[in-house]
Amino acid sequence: MKPFKIFIKFPGHTKGSVFWNYEINTAGDDNSGRWDYSTPVWGYDMSVVGSSPTTSPEEPKDGIALGEEFSYEINVYKGIMYLTFKSEGHETKTFTKNLLKSDFAKKEDIPQQIWMLYAVIGRDGVEREQAYAGGELQNFKQGAYNQTNGKNPEDNIVWSTGSETYNGDIEKQYANGCYAEVWFKNGTLGAGTDPNQE
Repeated sequence: MKPFKIFIKFPGHTKGSVFWNYEINTAGDDNSGRWDYSTPVWGYDMSVVGSSPTTSPEEPKDGIALGEEFSYEINVYKGIMYLTFKSEGHETKTFTKNLLKSDFAKKEDIPQQIWMLYAVIGRDGVEREQAYAGGELQNFKQGAYNQTNGKNPEDNIVWSTGSETYNGDIEKQYANGCYAEVWFKNGTLGAGTDPNQE
């Protein structure tokens, strides 16, 4: 499970939406009911879609243009995740998420976007009360993950682009536009710090 994922969408837009997702840590041993709750940074969250599978919604006015730089900081301190997103010409956005106490531990806590996006594919689980329990190991990775292990959109439209993977043949993927590319200018990793101290 991943308490933080960052996304950019849509095809055909000059400015794309930037949003972050929180993936629940489901109760019990079976994670088949897990889902992501999406929060917009600039533009829309994941639930704002076009009128059909081949159309996009109206382009967001406050989105991020291709090639435009932005930065984000993830600071986990005493079980609280503090997020900061910055980009020149855009409002700085901050978010706070408790990782030790779930907001989604009962069916009635499940947000509407989940009923629309995930419940239709059988993912309507609840999170365990302690969410990401203290002492659990976590890792951090950066990259572009647009093909979700080659899964079919029919099986999971939320986590699949339907891009052809050509059995890992990168040249064919590039030639046919079935790829994503992301550049990281720099990255650092360190211990969490008290956000109230300067």
